[in-house]
Amino acid sequence: MAGSQSSANLINEGILAGQKIAKASIVTLISIGIVELVIGHISGSVVATADGTDSLSDAMISFIVLLGLRIAHKPADKTFHFGYHKVESFAALMAAIGMVVIGSVILYHSYDVLTHPHEIKQPILTMVVLGAAGAVSLHRAFQMKKIADKYDILSLKTDAKNSIKDGSASVIGVFSVFVASQFRFIQADAIGRMIIAGYILSVSYVSLKRSSLILVDSWQNPKVTDIVRKTIEEKFGYEPMKVRSVLLRPTGIVSQAEVHIEVDGSKPLTEVESLSSEIAMEVRSKIPTIARVSVVPHSLRPPPTTPSKVGTPSRKWSGMFSSKK
Repeated sequence: MAGSQSSANLINEGILAGQKIAKASIVTLISIGIVELVIGHISGSVVATADGTDSLSDAMISFIVLLGLRIAHKPADKTFHFGYHKVESFAALMAAIGMVVIGSVILYHSYDVLTHPHEIKQPILTMVVLGAAGAVSLHRAFQMKKIADKYDILSLKTDAKNSIKDGSASVIGVFSVFVASQFRFIQADAIGRMIIAGYILSVSYVSLKRSSLILVDSWQNPKVTDIVRKTIEEKFGYEPMKVRSVLLRPTGIVSQAEVHIEVDGSKPLTEVESLSSEIAMEVRSKIPTIARVSVVPHSLRPPPTTPSKVGTPSRKWSGMFSSKK
């Protein structure tokens, strides 16, 4: 029970921490976006305007992540028997699709600016604003990444990568404005945005792939399967028992395990139930992100014997077959 409680506490702690940083992300990105749009309008800088639009779009992605975490925090009910944790993965998928749209729009807009470059009127003011926006955005992005990595929240990892992109875009924007204003290479403004668009599309591809695999119950970490098996065999080695198979299923921020074991068929049911409960607790204490462990017992298979006559089973096999009835 203690393992189950600590697992539940860790999950709730991660979801609440994720919601808090997602809220901060929304407020920060909206504020940065509005300031950059105003500066872009004043200076005529395309990179500042595009960065402001990008920040507002990223705020929408953070909102999707926040909504997904809020729903994922809901307890199981009569409609969703195993809880709402997979909604978090669905939110990650939606955020990744949003990033594809943003990256495509920025790439298209950058190409348009590359073919029709504009001179920047207030380069110093634009660089100061972009630099400050980049510093604030990167600081918040790395805070988000720290929480996402700690609790292994996929949607928050996607948002963190997107936020790092947003901060990096501002930094590249500073460099682009500097080159465009000081060296009269005004196409640098658009080239900088193309670099950011490429990064967005690469990050979104990884997030799309991982969230899609989770939603179709694909397990991508075989090491965990080995850890579960070894944990059971080492802890319960004194029992006449064998681990037949370990099946794992990702459900968003948490996972589920189905462990098939072979035990002595003559064991009383109460002892089998007690052993199954102990195995489940041990697995959850070893890997807290596995929220639910189902142990399925089977009768231990005896070694094959040589039949006394061709076509006639031995007494040992006959007894085993009859016990199944």
